[in-house]
Amino acid sequence: MAFQALLKLLSSNQSQAPPPNSTSCAGIPEAWDVLHRVLPTFIITVCIFGLLGNILVLSVLLLPRQRLKVAEIYLAHLAASDLMFVLGLPFWAENIWSRFNWPFGASLCRVVNGVIKAHLFISIFLVVAISRDRYRVLVHPMASWGCRRRWQAQATCLLIWVAGGLLSTPTFLLRSIKAIPELNISACILLFPHEAWHFVRMVELNVLGFLLPLAAIFFFNYHILASLRGREEVSGSRCGGPKGSRTTALIFTLVAAFLVCWAPFHFFAFLEFLFHVQAVQGCFWEEVTDLGLQLANFFAFTNSCLNPVIYVFVGRPFRTKVWELYKQCTLRSLTPVFSSHRKETLQPFWRS
Repeated sequence: MAFQALLKLLSSNQSQAPPPNSTSCAGIPEAWDVLHRVLPTFIITVCIFGLLGNILVLSVLLLPRQRLKVAEIYLAHLAASDLMFVLGLPFWAENIWSRFNWPFGASLCRVVNGVIKAHLFISIFLVVAISRDRYRVLVHPMASWGCRRRWQAQATCLLIWVAGGLLSTPTFLLRSIKAIPELNISACILLFPHEAWHFVRMVELNVLGFLLPLAAIFFFNYHILASLRGREEVSGSRCGGPKGSRTTALIFTLVAAFLVCWAPFHFFAFLEFLFHVQAVQGCFWEEVTDLGLQLANFFAFTNSCLNPVIYVFVGRPFRTKVWELYKQCTLRSLTPVFSSHRKETLQPFWRS
């Protein structure tokens, strides 16, 4: 988040008015007031739906105590990552509601932002792993039978969690509380020890966290679509059409949601880097970068609510699991009632 630019901007807005002929960001105070009022409500809404959706996903996958399939292992880890993330959203909502005054201390400043940064990488890497798994099943089905194992999926997820933790280490180390006397706040911000860290952060965030995963997702899904299209032409629309159409629609939804949710955030993060190195300058770009990054940052997090829908609820097997779990819970709740009524009917009449 562009806290440094934001705080400098708010400080300049509280200073004396600029001369009439000077160029000023006159519209920014009103825009930030709207953001402070509206965005916390949006964040809490995302938190509630994210909690409900991902808890339901984990419940359906884990409560039956059955061995998870390979695809379900990835989905369970994705839901766990999203659930971990949304638990930190109330802290962000309070931070924005307080006009970026962080009231929770330095430890939570590092932990909350570090966990959110780790989720950014973990969720994207899991999307790549899911696309790769579908690629192996649909494009190379014969080869996948011998090498597609549950322990390999678990090991892949473990490596993804480790990679997300390592990539978020700078956030754990460099996030700190900084007092801003002119605004009378204590902000939770990134304090880079050297200017070169801005370039490192850009490479880590935009390249490792978006461009390379995006290239892998496009590669896998392109070949999946080509394979499905070839099967439809061979088998005919009557046999292969419906299933291929459902799979194709799911893949397009996956890629579209990934782009819609994350592309704006990474665009404004890269724009922030360009503004910092003065590749773009001026009040207009400052407004666009600061406000755009704030809005795109939280808009990207709606992906945590969409993931249960895209990867799970669209699938027919999951709806079957939900129905089976519902029937099991209903039968368990009704069994004691039936048993008690049966015992009462079998009691001798002289005990009534």
